[in-house]
Amino acid sequence: MSALPSLYISHGSPMTALHPGQVGVRLAELAQTIARPKAIVIASAHWLARQPSVGGAAHPETIHDFYGFPRELFDIHYPAPGAPALAAHIVELLDKAGLPTMLDPRHGLDHGAWVPLRLLYPEADIPVVPLSIQPELGPAHQYTVGRALAPLREQGVLVIGSGSITHNLHDFREGYSEEREAPYVRPFIGWIEQKLNQGDTQALLDYRRQAPFAQRAHPTDEHLLPLFVALGAAGDQPTAQRIDAGIDLGFLAMDIYRFDGR
Repeated sequence: MSALPSLYISHGSPMTALHPGQVGVRLAELAQTIARPKAIVIASAHWLARQPSVGGAAHPETIHDFYGFPRELFDIHYPAPGAPALAAHIVELLDKAGLPTMLDPRHGLDHGAWVPLRLLYPEADIPVVPLSIQPELGPAHQYTVGRALAPLREQGVLVIGSGSITHNLHDFREGYSEEREAPYVRPFIGWIEQKLNQGDTQALLDYRRQAPFAQRAHPTDEHLLPLFVALGAAGDQPTAQRIDAGIDLGFLAMDIYRFDGR
């Protein structure tokens, strides 16, 4: 098997599970272009920890980490198997990279994991290992985590970061919609795409200072940090393909990125 790509997916709100829209179509199309992985490692913006943590459950539960949503969402389960041996191997890879890592034998799949995975692989028959992010440690740390995971792509493992290209939930109150987009969204989308196409990793790691409207697009880092896991996992000088999946609610950019190593 040739090396798999790595992916960054904007997962949107939990309602994406009931109303997939463009992102559902794009992820179904994307799955058809990728060789079937032996396993999946997914770093979700909704599992936050002070140090890298890896889920080693043999049967990870579906976590409904939200409230105030329709009952139908709580009835959805994604019964993918886990991969305890792979989880232990990931701990070894990260430890060797100087990143002390904890194995969590019980952690399940939060909606940042199971919502996009259900759209990519609805049969839930590919083993999944969840991975935490460390919002206090910033983009460069997450990029280092991704670089340590890069060898997995040669072993048939699909590495995914799941977050959102823009994520400012305060804008729920601003009345944005498909007809009235937040003015910062497209400039931020464009800057990220430009820097990825240029291979300007240093600018991306410094996005807080360099990107237009960075503070407005991401009041906190956690939903962009999985991008750096996926980028690091692609190895040296990867190609970046942006897959446009629209702008949800007028302020949540649903971009997907595919990274292929050269």
